[in-house]
Amino acid sequence: MHKRAHSLSCRRAIALVGLSCINAFTGVAASGAHTRNNHDIITRDICIIGGGASGTYAGIRLGDMNQSVIVIEHKDGLGGNTQTFTDPVTGAKAEIGVQVWHNVDIVKNFFSRFNVPLTILPVVSTGVEYFDFTTGAQLNGYPGNQGNITAALQAYATQLAKYPFLDDGFQLPDPVPTDLLMAFGDFVAKYNLSAMMVVLMDYVAGLGSLTKYPTLYFMKLGGLSILNSISNGFLTTARHDNREIYRNAQDTLLAADSLLLNSYVVSTDRHRTSSDGLVTLIVSTPSGHKVVKAKKILFAIPPTIENLRNFDIDYEEHSVFEQFSATGYYTGLLRNSGIPPNTTVYNRGSNTTYNIPNLPNIYSISASTIPGLQNIYYGSDTILPVDQVMNSIITTTQRIFPNVTETAGPEFAVFSSHSPFMLTVPSNAIEKGFYRNLNKLQGHGHMFYTGAAFQTQDSSLIWQYTEILLPLVVV
Repeated sequence: MHKRAHSLSCRRAIALVGLSCINAFTGVAASGAHTRNNHDIITRDICIIGGGASGTYAGIRLGDMNQSVIVIEHKDGLGGNTQTFTDPVTGAKAEIGVQVWHNVDIVKNFFSRFNVPLTILPVVSTGVEYFDFTTGAQLNGYPGNQGNITAALQAYATQLAKYPFLDDGFQLPDPVPTDLLMAFGDFVAKYNLSAMMVVLMDYVAGLGSLTKYPTLYFMKLGGLSILNSISNGFLTTARHDNREIYRNAQDTLLAADSLLLNSYVVSTDRHRTSSDGLVTLIVSTPSGHKVVKAKKILFAIPPTIENLRNFDIDYEEHSVFEQFSATGYYTGLLRNSGIPPNTTVYNRGSNTTYNIPNLPNIYSISASTIPGLQNIYYGSDTILPVDQVMNSIITTTQRIFPNVTETAGPEFAVFSSHSPFMLTVPSNAIEKGFYRNLNKLQGHGHMFYTGAAFQTQDSSLIWQYTEILLPLVVV
């Protein structure tokens, strides 16, 4: 209790400092006279924080709904975890972020409006090898006789069908079904689903040591949409450039004066409005600080305490968001890996339940669309320093796949951290109503939220969730 009271006092002090900062930048004196240059004041209906999948989609769709917007993105371009690497020598492209989307109307319509053609992801046949990346041992004979995989997947689909609400966010019933709270490893054992893990564990990379997390999170990340796409095919871009849609959306938002790149929020005053009913944000931009005034804020980046530090969150908000823990997820392209061409290497635990990988470690290494470069995926139950992850990947690769044909060792052509990735809370918090309290924050202090923490790490489903949310934002 003492710690919480002290924390609250600190946040009140910070809020006062933020308010002083806002008053200074808006030039509001005691008399109420405005002295700041009007060119530095941006007035919009909605201010969107973040230009990833959810923020970009929201910015475009709110424009369709006759709302004026400003998207604030701290990077130099939109797209978030959708990252396309272009080989400077050949011009060939490879994806190190979002690879595919589901074959659903909301995806096809969004790509169509920006003239980005889609195609079914082709099935590429490669050699497959399995190693325990912790011990370095090759798992000869894996997967062997793991049981009837098709029957296990069908049984899992039957379980998923009990919870049709899972594709619509975290609108959980009260009480929360016991199976959703169960550690996923126990859930698999209860329903004899172990055979499906051979297939599905690679579709939920980023969840961490997945058997220990509540079943809810596995079902969110590896739900019916994933099963349907495994059966019917995922969509990808026909021009092999997944970032293209975000460049086109960026052009649209820039043309409407609705985007600030390389920018971030310095402070906000959300819990009291000005005489015109607008909230105020101070934003650092390449051309100096700007004042943004808006009716609503749509927060479209991970709602961690760190990301919310400049948004004058109150005790109610802090008490919810501080409960999140985050997994780490990292990707890149590696050259001189020592792995034979056209070979995919999966990490499997030799002595773990269902052979899930021991983490932190590499999930898999596979041939990319650029000859000589391998896609690499790495996961952790916590966020790790980037240098530590990169060093771990290099040393692990050198140890297991000694490079005898190249004079140079493995090195990165490009590396990216997608952390924080999955935001989770323990089963007891879910049971006590965490997501009910989280959803109550929609609209609190003039701020709404979208993105993976309110849905899951799946662009297609995030767009569906955002589409449902936006009418509530504009009311």
